[in-house]
Amino acid sequence: QVQLVESGGGLAQAGGSLRLSCAASGRTFSSYAMGWFRQAPGNKREFVAAITWNGRSTYYADSVKGRFTISRDNAKNTVYLQMNSLKPEDTAVYFCAAPSRMFPPRGDDEYDYWGQGTQVTVSS
Repeated sequence: QVQLVESGGGLAQAGGSLRLSCAASGRTFSSYAMGWFRQAPGNKREFVAAITWNGRSTYYADSVKGRFTISRDNAKNTVYLQMNSLKPEDTAVYFCAAPSRMFPPRGDDEYDYWGQGTQVTVSS
């Protein structure tokens, strides 16, 4: 059974930084892409960032491009989301997700496993 456990959420001021981590277990982490999504109250879940199995390619939503960085450490079975220049509109529950493929799929419905989420709150 694949398990994803996020950590690192919390409260930050606008302009500040947070780093999220997602520890994976239950299968060969290094063989699969990983992604981050977020959901604010009253909003649909939205894509934030994704990374290929080997970390060589990354993908970002336009709203976070240039501010967020996704990375992975396959030796530690962990994917990270470094969030800089945070804005109040980044406030959401952030979810780590894993598809059963090497390259990130387009839709969130193609991700097979999800973490429980971690709250990120950015104050103005």
